[in-house]
Amino acid sequence: MAKVMSGQKAVTPTPETLATRTKAATKGGLPPVHLWNPPFCGDLDMRIARDGTWYYLGTPIGRFELVKLFSSILKTEDDRFFLVTPAEKVGITVDDAPFVAVDFDVTGEGAAQRLTFVTQVGDKMTAGPDHRIRLEHDPETGEPTPYIHVRAGLDALIDRKSFYRLVEIGEVRQGWFGLWSDGEFFRILPAEQLDLA
Repeated sequence: MAKVMSGQKAVTPTPETLATRTKAATKGGLPPVHLWNPPFCGDLDMRIARDGTWYYLGTPIGRFELVKLFSSILKTEDDRFFLVTPAEKVGITVDDAPFVAVDFDVTGEGAAQRLTFVTQVGDKMTAGPDHRIRLEHDPETGEPTPYIHVRAGLDALIDRKSFYRLVEIGEVRQGWFGLWSDGEFFRILPAEQLDLA
């Protein structure tokens, strides 16, 4: 386990100390992790599974409030993920994306349509210029994997049920099948790849 030197005494960062320091440094809203640049303290045995479940020492973290707090201090640098407080930065493992978009609401139609997503920890974002939808394909299976940008380089995997709903409301424009949201058209697939049978 990573250790931080505080004077002459070694202090081991734990989820509890990270939570305490975050609460002390935050006054409502998201913590300003972009302003925090503490020293790297090593890796913590914490993992975010593909389904959005957080694990510590191999055991799921059952307290939603704690998971929500940790999700608010996530930061990505050089394709690695960290939990950051004003005093420390610890590495964690993320299997796919750190968030999962578990549902969305639709308002409007056509170019005036707005798709507002919610993650497993309650973050909300409307797909548009600041929250882009993208689709990746598994190089071996070709299976599509959709994502939406949440904030500061952090994405959410759009869950399967939500993706199926998105496909139902998509449309073809200029040779592409895609989705409108907040004045943006997000290309999903070339129209000729659609299986409309």
